[in-house]
Amino acid sequence: MMLLFVVLPIFAFGWCLRPVEIVAVHQRGNYSDVLVNNFPFTDKGKINWWLKNKEKIKKNYDIPQPASYGFFTIIFWDFGSGYKESDKYDRMCFDDVREKEKCIDKNKLFTVRNDRNGDIMFAFSDARYRLNKNGEITKLKRESD
Repeated sequence: MMLLFVVLPIFAFGWCLRPVEIVAVHQRGNYSDVLVNNFPFTDKGKINWWLKNKEKIKKNYDIPQPASYGFFTIIFWDFGSGYKESDKYDRMCFDDVREKEKCIDKNKLFTVRNDRNGDIMFAFSDARYRLNKNGEITKLKRESD
């Protein structure tokens, strides 16, 4: 039993330290779909990862790709168990993949986009944050709050 209390935290810590893997990027106009593995668990971890890696992502994948009017959206999806056939499930499919298996299960991790003020917005299933030009991050109230 004591071994469990030693091994489990070590395993959990190692699991959290795995680097984020960008598996693929699919472009749809000013929308970029980024398929990832090993993404941080927390909102703060995801935002910090984006802030630390946004220049490398721009250099390696040329995203974001704003529309002519300036707006962009980047959606990070959990790649999970990989590409699958579209079949009867509600899946996200990518037209630029020429294989029969060109869809993923819809497990959106978070979205990065800009707004009309030029601020960066981070959206999660249950929270939204704004990064303003001064580098301040604020949590936005939900309309129902």
